[in-house]
Amino acid sequence: MILMNTPPLRIGILGCANIAKQFARDVAPSPTVDIVAVASRNADTAAAFASAQGIARSHGSYEALLSDPGVDAIYLPLPNSMHAEWAIKAAAAGKHVLSEKPLALNQAEARAMFDAAKANGVMLLESYPWYFQPQTGQLVDLLRDGAIGSVRSIQASFGFTLPSPQTNIRMKPELGGGALLDAGSYPLSLIRLVMGCAPERVLADVSWAASGVDMSATATLSYADGRRAQLSCAMDVCIHRFATIIGTNGVITTEFLNHTSPDAGTHPHGYLPSQMRARRGTIATPFEEVRAESGSGFRFAAEAFAKVIADKDFAAIDRAAAASIDIAATLEALARSAVEGRAVNLAHLPH
Repeated sequence: MILMNTPPLRIGILGCANIAKQFARDVAPSPTVDIVAVASRNADTAAAFASAQGIARSHGSYEALLSDPGVDAIYLPLPNSMHAEWAIKAAAAGKHVLSEKPLALNQAEARAMFDAAKANGVMLLESYPWYFQPQTGQLVDLLRDGAIGSVRSIQASFGFTLPSPQTNIRMKPELGGGALLDAGSYPLSLIRLVMGCAPERVLADVSWAASGVDMSATATLSYADGRRAQLSCAMDVCIHRFATIIGTNGVITTEFLNHTSPDAGTHPHGYLPSQMRARRGTIATPFEEVRAESGSGFRFAAEAFAKVIADKDFAAIDRAAAASIDIAATLEALARSAVEGRAVNLAHLPH
C-alpha cells in the first residue's frame, strides 16, 4: 500500500481520443493518481476536453505536455502507430509512461521503447485493464497453487462490432489497425500470462477487409514443451470475451473483462460482473464460482502504476516489460504468418 504521505502521481493525457475520456472519468476519483493536464495538437480540442473532464491544464501540442514540470507521467492513448515515437519522447523528457495496448507494432519498437525508459530512469508500462483487475490476481493465485495442475492448453477469444468502420482508425493499416493488434492483443496478453513465455511457433489465418487490415483472425500458438494455445479475434462479431484454461487436473473459465461491476444492470457505465469459474479434478465435478472485488480497470491500472513508481519497483516493471516484448514479438509473428500463409518461428524474427 502507498503511504498516506506519498503525493499522488500527476498524470498528463497525451491525446483526446474517446478512450482517454473513459480513462479520465474512471481515474478521477482516485486518491493516488491526479490527472493534471491534457494535450492535443489542437488547443481548442484540448481545452474542451479539460473543461469537460475537470482537468486543470490543457496544452495545444504534445511537446508542451512533455515540457510541463507539473506532470510526472503520461497516459498514452494515441493510435498504435504513434506509441513508440511518443513513449520514447516522453522518456527523454523524464516522464513515466502508461501506454495503451498494444504497446508497439513489432518487437524492435517495443525493445526501443523500454531501452529509452531505462536510459532515462523512468518506467514504461503497457496497460491491459483486465490485467489489473483483482480477479486476475485470483487467477494467478489459482494457477500458482496448482488448482488445475499443470496448464496444457488455453483457448482465448475477444471480438466486437466495430463502430463507424468507414472512419474508425482500426480500419487504417497506416495507423496500426486490424483485429490482431486491437482485439487480438487482449487474448494474447492472457495467453502470455498463463503460459509464462512466448510461443515457439505460430500459425494464423485471417479474413481481410478492403482497407487492407485483418478483420478477423484465428491462430494456433505452439510452445517448445508441447503446450498449445488457440486465439481468436474479430471486429465484425457480437461483443464477447472468453477464455478456457485447461490443466492436467482441472479447468478455469474466465471472461477477463476490462471493467467490472458487482451486479448486472446497475452500473452507470454498463459495467458487468466478470465471471470466473474453476473445476478441480479430472472428472466432471461442479464448477466453483470465483468472486473478486470489482471496478474500473483504468483506475486499477493507474493506481498500480502509481504504486510501482512510488515504490521504485523496477523489478516489477522488468517483469512486465518481458511480457510486453513477448506479446509484441508474437503479434509480429502472427501478422507475418497471416500474410505469408505459413507457420512462423519467433526465433527467426529480427530483434
